Amino acid sequence: MPRSLKAILEQADELADRFEKHEPRPDNIADATALRIVREAFQERVAAERRLADAVAIARTDGHSWALIGNMIGTSGEAARQRYKQPVTRH
Repeated sequence: MPRSLKAILEQADELADRFEKHEPRPDNIADATALRIVREAFQERVAAERRLADAVAIARTDGHSWALIGNMIGTSGEAARQRYKQPVTRH
């Protein structure tokens, strides 16, 4: 499951868009409360992933090591680096 943060967020945006556009068939209409709860939980997860990515970027800017960041999120420093390292942009 080692995917990049960018891939996770892109998939999250795609799934959120699919949830928003979903139209239930008239012959299969049931109470949608459970589905709304699932969608809300998913949207909260996407927001939390974005907050975490921002927090990691700030921690790196402040000079904290990947090892310390990994420790804070329950993984190794290398796993944290692979997941949250920002790609280098060239101008």
